[in-house]
Amino acid sequence: GGMGLPRFGGEGGKGGDVWLVAEEKMTLKRIKDKFPRKRFLAGTGANSCVHALKGAKGTDCRVPVPLGISVISSHGKQIGELNKPGDCLLIAHGGLGGCLDTNFLPSKGQIQIVHLDLKLIADVGLVGFPNAGKSSLLSKISHAKPQIADYAFTTVKPELGKIMYPDYKQVSVADLPGLIEGAHANKGMGHKFLKHVERTKQLLFVVDISGFQLSSKTPFRTAFETILLLTQELELYNKQLRTKPALLAINKMDLPNAQDSLNELMKQLQNPQGKLIYCFLLNFPG
Repeated sequence: GGMGLPRFGGEGGKGGDVWLVAEEKMTLKRIKDKFPRKRFLAGTGANSCVHALKGAKGTDCRVPVPLGISVISSHGKQIGELNKPGDCLLIAHGGLGGCLDTNFLPSKGQIQIVHLDLKLIADVGLVGFPNAGKSSLLSKISHAKPQIADYAFTTVKPELGKIMYPDYKQVSVADLPGLIEGAHANKGMGHKFLKHVERTKQLLFVVDISGFQLSSKTPFRTAFETILLLTQELELYNKQLRTKPALLAINKMDLPNAQDSLNELMKQLQNPQGKLIYCFLLNFPG
């Protein structure tokens, strides 16, 4: 803050504040390139003087950040989120100007160290164990070109595709890296994957009709067990994920005996042995 003026009882101006402001075209890399020191300082409040007994407020510092940012304090506490263009978050208060109560001495502004955690925002998030066919699905319904192969963990970072409709509506679909059992406890890609699930508006579970086995050392899971495990991992990570709208896509229906496996799965879904499952079935090839 600015100095007060004891002679006339003048008050110094308040120091400027530091704000984070969400901008559509901003990225974390651009912030790092533009501000390599990663230090942001607001302006000092003006001192009180004979011509202006009330000092002017210091200039605010406004830092552009990407959409989908969670702001975490140095103590690990979430300060807030910025999800829409123009969203603002105050992260450091300017100090008060000097006045009679402070013997006309100003106070220092707040010093805050924060971490920016970027989470993907999409209309639909594809959720499934590795090699379930999420990348193949995304490549067929959008212009995205994710890496596709017949081994686990082809996708190691989120891929985002957009579906364009004749009326110019757009739906963004995120191919999220594959879960494994224990992801809620940060096994495998763990929280790096699950944090993106929080920001998708709805989920599409993609399940291989023939089941899933990560390696020869891990147990084989049927399609029904896969569905239960996926829902369990999401719930154990964050119970609020249960409230998201979700669809179930049964994939790889072109495999031998797939129809018999689907009939069995339908019976299990209709009688899930005490486990309540809400789902819609979508069949698509490949």
